Amino acid sequence: MRITQDVMAMIVLKKMCMFLSLLSAISSMIACQAFCAAGKERDLKELREEMVTRQIEGRGVTDKRVLKAMRAVERHRFVGDHQVSAAYEDHPLPIGHGQTISQPYIVALMTELCSLKGTEKVLEVGTGSGYQTAVLAELAVDIYTIEIVEPLGTQAIARLKDLGYKNVHVRIGDGYKGWPDAAPFDAIIITAAPPSIPPVLFDQLKEGGVMVLPVGDYLQELVKIEKIKGKMVRTHVTYVRFVPMVHEKGK
Repeated sequence: MRITQDVMAMIVLKKMCMFLSLLSAISSMIACQAFCAAGKERDLKELREEMVTRQIEGRGVTDKRVLKAMRAVERHRFVGDHQVSAAYEDHPLPIGHGQTISQPYIVALMTELCSLKGTEKVLEVGTGSGYQTAVLAELAVDIYTIEIVEPLGTQAIARLKDLGYKNVHVRIGDGYKGWPDAAPFDAIIITAAPPSIPPVLFDQLKEGGVMVLPVGDYLQELVKIEKIKGKMVRTHVTYVRFVPMVHEKGK
């Protein structure tokens, strides 16, 4: 009987040691994951800083508020998990449904062209991933944004809510119609290329306001439109390549 008790004690002791070893391994794994996650966040922050310094400041964007917003908005949160490592590279990335998240420099350039001071109401046509939306939300009072692709619009609504943006209003629908019940807007930014300036959107622009958009079919140019005494004053900025701006099906 004494031998049996000793054997049982050894078995219990062995199991306790195994349990403690397993617990230690799990704790180490959790600590390692936390350390790796912290390291990853540091790496991404460094990449974001490099993006701003080299790609954006290096190309002539000087608005300090825009640069601050580009540093604040984490672009990797607006792409798929498999694209995180490429989030801060100098090019657009696909986001599904034939759409893209724009090159960081172009996002910064178009935002700078809007000349936002912090008191404006802005219309964005083409929400996409919500990245440009978030940058605008850092710089203006209210952002109204329209996305024609329903799955992208739904994802953007959830993403922007999760990130804590309370000054963003998202509508799924035809961007060519604008948002008449919220007009006029101090600035309008369009992130897809119509063949010509949409007159309905120009009508929704406030006197003295600015519209920034790519225009054209195959050969596209980025233009800045100002509304001066009701007239359209157009300034060429650069040549670009965007996805086309489309109507709702059947329209």
